[in-house]
Amino acid sequence: MAAAGAATPVGAAPRVGLLYDDRMCAHATPDGEKHPENPERLRAIRRKLDAEGVASRCVDMKAKEAKEKYIASVHTPNHIKLIRDISSKEYDYRRNKTARKFNSIYFNEGSSESAFLAAGSVIEVAEKVAAGELSSAIALVRPPGHHAEHNEPMGFCLFNNVAIAANYLLNERPDLGINKILIVDWDVHHGNGTQKMFYSDSRVLFFSVHRFDYGSFYPCEGDASHCFIGEGAGEGYNINVPWEHGKCSDADYVAAWDHVLLPIAEAFDPDIILLSAGFDAAMGDPLGGCCITPDGYALLLTKLLGFAKGRIVMALEGGYNLKSIANSVCACTKVLLGDNFTYNSPRMQPFESTWRVIQMLGRIVESINPMVEPLNNSSFLFSPLGNEQPYASSGSESDVEDVSELPDAISSVNVTQVVDDVLSKHITMLKLDEDNLVTKNTSSDSVQAQDDGPVVASTRIYDLPFTWRSALSKVYVWYASFGSNMWKPRFLCYIEGGKVDGMSISCFGSHDTSPPRGTMWKTVPHRLFFGRSSTPCWGTGGVAFLNPETNYNDESYVCMYKITLEQFNDVLFQENRLVKDNSEDGKLESPSSPLIGLSEIESVSSNKALHLEPIKDSWYSNVLHLGEEDGLPILTMTCPSTAVAQHKSGELPLAPPSETYSATLIKGLVEGKQLDANEAANYISSAAARSL
Repeated sequence: MAAAGAATPVGAAPRVGLLYDDRMCAHATPDGEKHPENPERLRAIRRKLDAEGVASRCVDMKAKEAKEKYIASVHTPNHIKLIRDISSKEYDYRRNKTARKFNSIYFNEGSSESAFLAAGSVIEVAEKVAAGELSSAIALVRPPGHHAEHNEPMGFCLFNNVAIAANYLLNERPDLGINKILIVDWDVHHGNGTQKMFYSDSRVLFFSVHRFDYGSFYPCEGDASHCFIGEGAGEGYNINVPWEHGKCSDADYVAAWDHVLLPIAEAFDPDIILLSAGFDAAMGDPLGGCCITPDGYALLLTKLLGFAKGRIVMALEGGYNLKSIANSVCACTKVLLGDNFTYNSPRMQPFESTWRVIQMLGRIVESINPMVEPLNNSSFLFSPLGNEQPYASSGSESDVEDVSELPDAISSVNVTQVVDDVLSKHITMLKLDEDNLVTKNTSSDSVQAQDDGPVVASTRIYDLPFTWRSALSKVYVWYASFGSNMWKPRFLCYIEGGKVDGMSISCFGSHDTSPPRGTMWKTVPHRLFFGRSSTPCWGTGGVAFLNPETNYNDESYVCMYKITLEQFNDVLFQENRLVKDNSEDGKLESPSSPLIGLSEIESVSSNKALHLEPIKDSWYSNVLHLGEEDGLPILTMTCPSTAVAQHKSGELPLAPPSETYSATLIKGLVEGKQLDANEAANYISSAAARSL
């Protein structure tokens, strides 16, 4: 086999692998119900490729089932056993019940074989591209994979096909010389499973561009935010570009490519690119709500050809409009085959929010590549490629996307010169050791894969690590406490560490032990109540919660502390017992990413509440927006509305607070000069006595 350094000789026709196997169409809904992820997706693509004469120009490949030992590199034994056995007769009467245990999953008699074939197919094509037998390849596989977690299927995905292939190249085939892999996920949904599997691995740079909608777009997880950048050795190797809304078009994606992905890819210098190619951001997709054209996808792919010597493996993920997915895959296949390309879609500009998202990511281009000009408004004018020549497009009118369907919002958006100075000031810039950085002279005008070129000398992307803490340490919020934290000495335990009288265990404190920059009191129209029956800190008795529902007949006291958003996250971690003492080395272990970042602040400000999906079962997993003071948001943390319903029904207990816990609340109210001791005691006992 050829080594990883091999590439298609200059002037030679690219050898593009095309893997299609009808056996993967056996995975379908159990009773023939309609479902967006259905076998016709693959068949529609294949029909289009055949009709355009594209399939015959590719190297035809057949699927192979993945060996379990390779799948085990990213999935647990129980997960593998479930998918292996789910199509067997022993599951005939409980297959649907089993599927209902998972998020957006169905099974049938063909699911097992299809899942093993999908994973094996991506391994097969990736191996041949890495070995130089193919210049690039497309794996038309289903079920898709990027949502599948380490221990369970999710979001139409059974195995994480791309993650399995990446692990195979890195760990099973060192002879191929694949040491660095760039995974680009352009599916409209965040690749949550893939992100987690490589979150601490510096050999894999994971880049996902997706709708986030402030955490409300599937999979509705906070780790799709731009703040999640990896941890440990992988810090800085996870890049999320989270769109704030739908209707994003070619122009928005090209902006993300030109100003974020391409400079980072240049610094990383991957040996191969694995593309999680979902086409549900395409115009007309029933789930995505975005507007990428087939030419847009072809353009994004063209811009990647200058990296990894053009070694690109496309693995199908989502995409549920049969016409748009077929046309888009066809356009991308022509790019890989070397057809000359021209961009025919209408001239557009990115949304203003696209500029904001890129600003939130920091000036990555300037930090990674000193040769790149600083970002400015004019750089966001949509300018795709320079010297293109057309390739033949379909002559069928029915197969051409109707550009008149583009929403008016896209063509009418103006990119303004105004930049959020406050936001810019709060984002720490990413830095590289420029003395050790050698850049490739990759032109975005070129559609030819590079065969040679200088290599980036630095082994890490970021010489000075960017952390969410450094960004959020400069952002201030008001934290409103309605419980024991109303007493300032008790609250300072969460900041400085330690405990006060009545507490059984000590707090770990915040990374930033600076005291609050201000303290003030107010009342809010929410019901105070005491729930649960005991806590490790206060012993037997209920603890304070606010009903998330606003009720102007209720009035509860809150003590507000002006703290940084970093400190607020540390309080949130401690309230939900996410900080642990590693007894082996005496070091504290806390989450490496924030639960509330800048995007989440905007979301909770708009929606007044944000249930944190990553800790959805924790007691204080619901962040409320109680208004503003001095232009800063007032935030508190309480239980979700579902827990209130459980308290009402008796499923969760309501219980009066213990004497020591009550005494702490009374101290807060009295020393805060809100009530005298008797009034404070009556306020607490009244809240504890009233039913929900």
